[in-house]
Amino acid sequence: MFKTIEKNVSAEIVEKKSKFIANIFYVESAVEAENIIRETKKKYFDARHNCFAYSIYTSDGIQNKFSDDGEPSGTAGSPMLNIITSKNLSNILVIVTRYFGGILLGTGGLVRAYTGAFQEALNNVKEISKDLGLEASMNLNYSDLEKAKYYLNQKSINIVDIIYDENITLIFETQKEKIDDIISNKESLNFNIKQLEIIREKYIQI
Repeated sequence: MFKTIEKNVSAEIVEKKSKFIANIFYVESAVEAENIIRETKKKYFDARHNCFAYSIYTSDGIQNKFSDDGEPSGTAGSPMLNIITSKNLSNILVIVTRYFGGILLGTGGLVRAYTGAFQEALNNVKEISKDLGLEASMNLNYSDLEKAKYYLNQKSINIVDIIYDENITLIFETQKEKIDDIISNKESLNFNIKQLEIIREKYIQI
């Protein structure tokens, strides 16, 4: 389980005529983060710097990366990553874009400006908890729908969709342990599961 942000946010500060635009994104992979970085650099193509830091939660551990994008080493990406790790946040990407205002800030001034823009955006963030879980489907008779919905609700399992066809298909998401529990107790449930299939791994809100 890890802490992350509920939605993307942004903020802007001005330091000695330089404009710093901070954009924070929720991301689920390094590939997604790198794509957003490329798109952001295209969006702010006329900016002097697009510095970033990200941290991704994976089944193999935390994956971190940062870049000063031409600023003096250690003045932008690394301090922003330090904020991310100090707050124990994961699946988060921050990009701070700088439009140079003609006045040099010095290394200390740069650190304060980049982290200040990031912190300003973080003030707008709502933190949530997520975990790496599974999305699955459950095929049922129509007569078992309400019983299945009640059971999933009691187990705090989120129903994503209900498909009405010849039978009912419930799409739901939860931790792997809860799906294992459904499978192991399948015969003792008060409703009949015709078929249960794992659709994909996904990050789920806890």
